[in-house]
Order: sequence, then structure tokens, then C-alpha cells
Amino acid sequence: MSEYLIDLPADGQYEATFLFAHGAGAGMDHAFMTTIAKGLTLHGIRVVRFDFPYMVKRRDDGKKRPPDRQPKLLLDFQRHIQAFATDGPLVIGGKSMGGRMASLMVTEIAAETPDVSDCQALVSGVACLGFPFHPPGKPENFRGDHLQTIAIPTLILQGERDTFGTREEVEGWQYAECVQTAFLPDGDHSFKPRKVSGHTEAGNLAQAVGVLAKFIKECVAGRG
Repeated sequence: MSEYLIDLPADGQYEATFLFAHGAGAGMDHAFMTTIAKGLTLHGIRVVRFDFPYMVKRRDDGKKRPPDRQPKLLLDFQRHIQAFATDGPLVIGGKSMGGRMASLMVTEIAAETPDVSDCQALVSGVACLGFPFHPPGKPENFRGDHLQTIAIPTLILQGERDTFGTREEVEGWQYAECVQTAFLPDGDHSFKPRKVSGHTEAGNLAQAVGVLAKFIKECVAGRG
């Protein structure tokens, strides 16, 4: 498999690139990632997906591995940002862990990591799909402190009943002024609602694509 999965609008023209990182347990070709990527191309956005090093190894030998440690993830993310930063406006983001790593890339946390620099000047925005604010059932292990000081437009797109951060929890925390939140009705960590809710997974994913596309275009316009 190629290092990247790149989805382009049908006419090959794009307003911006969305560098899209995967979550902890599934790689760049996961159905969730594919649906979001294909949907964004319909809005004139190019989507670039990649695998973190541990996922590349998993593909090579079939053995499941835990995610790499944060410094290694950040260093790898930096490499991909630099590879696409000269191709026009760039927004970075990801699913769950991938979104959290994207948000860290534009903060002092990244700059304090050996061999990693603050990539804030290279990107126009950050989008986090299902941000893992805390492990399920462990709200005391909060992982979103850096969102209080992040300095570029940031979108937190969350399922209303996500066990990694419910709507009630997310709305109760403090963020920098550049952070905006949006919620998918009755969605879980992958935005899937319960049948009794009257909502559908396809509907929630379509709504997510629409919100994300609007955010990316606003980021591009704001940096222009």
C-alpha cells in the first residue's frame, strides 16, 4: 500500500488540503476515514490520509500493536505536514487519537518535544473528530488542557454521547476563543446513533462532512 491515500475532487481542483490522521485502533483505510474523505472531495477539498509508524508495521506483519508514544507520533505527523504544506492551504486533523495529535502539533507541547517544532505557521486550522478528552469512565484523566491555549482555529466535532467526552462534559469545559464545538445527534465515539433516536449513522456522517467542509473553507478564507 502507498504511504498515502489521496482523495481528490472529480475535476482535480481543490481549495484546500485536509491532512487526516487515523485513530488508535484502525488505520487510514478504515470505513469511517474513507466516508469522511470521499465526502469532503464533493466540497472541493483534497484529503490526504496516512498511517502512523505502528500502523505501518501492523500492515507489514499483521501483528496488532499499541500506538507509538506521543513524541514519535508528533514527529511523524510533522513529517507529513511538511510534505504537504507547500501545496496550498492546509488544515490538519484526525479521528480520536489522530485529532488529538493534530491539536498538539500547533502548541508548545510539540515544540517541547525533541526534533519537533511548532507547526502553527504551516497550517490554517485543526479539526478533531471524536476528541478523546478522557478514557471512558475516567473523567479525571483529562487530556484537553492544551485547548485552553491553542492559537489557531480549531473544531471539536463530537458525538453527543461519546464516552470519551459527552456533550454535557464538552460544553462544560473551557477553551481558547478560537475553538468551536459541534455535535452529532445521539452519536457515539464514531458518530453512530442508536436506532431509537430516529437518527442514522449515514445521516450523522453526512452532517459531519458538511460541518467539517464549512470549517475548512472558513480557515482558508481567514488565512487569505
